[in-house]
Amino acid sequence: MTTQADTPSLPDAGDRPLVVLVDAPSNVERRLVDRWLAAARNGASTGGRGLEVLPAEGQQLAGRLTRGDNPLLVPVRVVWSADPEPDRTLARLADVLTRGWALRARARAARRTPPQHRVVVGRPATVRELMRRHRQEREWSGNADFVRFVARQAKLALDRAERTLTGNRFKVPREVAGQIVGSAHFGRELRRLAAETGRPEDEVADEAAADLESIVASLDPSAVDLFSGVLRPMHDKAWTVHADTAGLAPLRELNAEHALVFLPSHRSYTDPFVLADVLRSNDFPRNHVLGGDNLRILGLEALARRSGIIFIRRSFGGDPVYKSVVREYFSWLVAKRFNLEWYMEGGRTRTGKLRPPKYGLLADVASAVETRRTEDVYLVPVSIIHDQLQEVHQMAAEQTGAAKTPEGLRWLMGYARAQRRPVGGVHVSFGEPLSLRGALSAANDPALDVRPESRSDDEDIAVEDSAARRLALQKTAFEVFVRINRVTPVTPIALAALALLGVRDRALTLSQVRRVVEPVLDYVDARGLPHTGIAALRTNGGVADALLSLRREKVVSAYTEGSEPVFSIEPGHHIVAAFYRNSAIHHFVTRAIVELAILEVGDATGRAALATGFQAALDLRDLLKYEFFFPDKETFRDELISELTLIDPDWRSADGDTARTRKMLRQSRFLCAHRVLRSFVDAQWVVAERLAQHDPATPVDEDELLERCAAVGQQLLLQGKLHGPESLSRELFASALRLASNRGLLAPDSAAREGEPDLATRRRAFAAEVRGVVERVVAIDETDATNRQESAGVRP
Repeated sequence: MTTQADTPSLPDAGDRPLVVLVDAPSNVERRLVDRWLAAARNGASTGGRGLEVLPAEGQQLAGRLTRGDNPLLVPVRVVWSADPEPDRTLARLADVLTRGWALRARARAARRTPPQHRVVVGRPATVRELMRRHRQEREWSGNADFVRFVARQAKLALDRAERTLTGNRFKVPREVAGQIVGSAHFGRELRRLAAETGRPEDEVADEAAADLESIVASLDPSAVDLFSGVLRPMHDKAWTVHADTAGLAPLRELNAEHALVFLPSHRSYTDPFVLADVLRSNDFPRNHVLGGDNLRILGLEALARRSGIIFIRRSFGGDPVYKSVVREYFSWLVAKRFNLEWYMEGGRTRTGKLRPPKYGLLADVASAVETRRTEDVYLVPVSIIHDQLQEVHQMAAEQTGAAKTPEGLRWLMGYARAQRRPVGGVHVSFGEPLSLRGALSAANDPALDVRPESRSDDEDIAVEDSAARRLALQKTAFEVFVRINRVTPVTPIALAALALLGVRDRALTLSQVRRVVEPVLDYVDARGLPHTGIAALRTNGGVADALLSLRREKVVSAYTEGSEPVFSIEPGHHIVAAFYRNSAIHHFVTRAIVELAILEVGDATGRAALATGFQAALDLRDLLKYEFFFPDKETFRDELISELTLIDPDWRSADGDTARTRKMLRQSRFLCAHRVLRSFVDAQWVVAERLAQHDPATPVDEDELLERCAAVGQQLLLQGKLHGPESLSRELFASALRLASNRGLLAPDSAAREGEPDLATRRRAFAAEVRGVVERVVAIDETDATNRQESAGVRP
């Protein structure tokens, strides 16, 4: 055996006995520890003092803990600097499935090729200190439970010491279910559930234990490596990963004190594997990744769970025991500083932009902060965006009514085969982390008002699921999504789709596409927006590369038989093109709102014009709140002023000059409201008109109404009253329906309060409001066309 250079060193126990607890699963490792201890006994660091050596668990440890002399316990372990096992998939699989085989293989390999190793020493603790911590964390249930607690604390201390040598990716949880079930907090929670549901406590405890067993994931480094190796082909050939790692250094510092919750955008099934590779290559510990029960694939589930995948039900609000178990598991993980990862959209986006967030899991993590189980947790916004996606055509088909293919092993094999062809890059960016405690406090979460001194040691802080708390969670989730959008880059593919979708029933030459895109590029530079190589679009060659990439994926068609090639959206693929466009349009929404607000000013001047414009912008913000994520109103107002200044740096000097105000748009090189908002307000207009014609005394069947909107929308498209087929998206119709519901326009019993119009009148007013916005969008289209001397769209 060869040993890396280290100096045998044990802590000074003073007048106390010194007991070394050896964590050595094999005879080879025990002999190495004994050799190291022999040097330590004779070294200057121990002064020749004798010491006791015991296994880190078992009967010998139990007997030693009962003597009452308060010894100092020092855990030690052998750490291998190079894995002595052959680096073969079969060997790693056997390590995952059979731990005993792995240990025997390690001993055989060590005899053949002496590996480098080192003995690490964990943080020491006295028996009395451990007993005090045990009583704080768990209900006393006898000496046997205390012995298990001491053994577990020794392993945790050694894990921390080992990570200083091996890196953070080897941070793994130990005996999770046992720690949770035996905790004093969980015991009180079980009694509360039993009282709340009127069931026997033993019955509730059995159900909770079964639920916990079904969701708890482990982190075996060998399983993580194998799982990553098996699934890496799903993204390794399709995309080149480009990660903006500038934001990882502060995250690493935060992670030393707090758990991190990574909240990425979700466009592909491969997103978790891409993010895992990026974090692993930057020495972050493996995340516990949440997945729905629908992804429990036969043959892979066991390996996935040992790789940190937590499978939970997609909906469990009606099961209080399961909900409590999930909340307790999350609280335990973040309290122990294990990182989490899930996708708040609840599924892949079908439109290319962020979907509305789901708050349930965020509420479970928030409860750990609200109840002081942990001081704070940091939310990490993550943008994952692809140049192109193989699966986008299927997602577009689902928007027009096609059935979703159920997940399973056959589906997985087909999906993996489809990823063998390279389609560009995948871009990973990390937004500014958000303190969960700080965000909830800023959003006035009432659960944070309960003070620790208001409870006794054996009581827990109750978290009431009030409307105010739900609003605080909503604001927090929205802020995460705002931060994701800020770091999401503008791609050449997105701008090419933006240009082609801005015209109807026409093809554009390379030069025409470039003329549309160049003002956008100037705007991106002026705003300092993140982007990925879009400067190439200033040349015909760069434009051609982007269009040909879309052509290879059958999104764009090219006619090449004339004097020069012309490009247009492939018939039937407008929703796919919109998917790519929508990945970037959040950067232009505030600009689009300013353009429409300027039109609303009319003949107003001075302060009246400014007030009218800001109110118009706020009205548009409210109309679009189910499509886009906006910052708080104060920040939004600042952004409006910045956009207005970009349009006309001297706009303040136009006080009282109505003519100058109207000229601002005509003189602008960059107008975008028609390219950014048209498909969304067109979909809203279709829904609003259907509602206006719906009998106010008849309940609204939402599915039936959505089907009707799709049919009438197709008619309006054929009549030229809608700009393009990308408006005929079930998701856009559904968002418009949520807006109508929020305004109380669906239920027949939503009677107007005294002095308010009746339901039919309010529905007609909603339709008129949306129609007015569409008309202003068309006016921007006409102004832009005049500026570029191109034909305009058609009014509804």
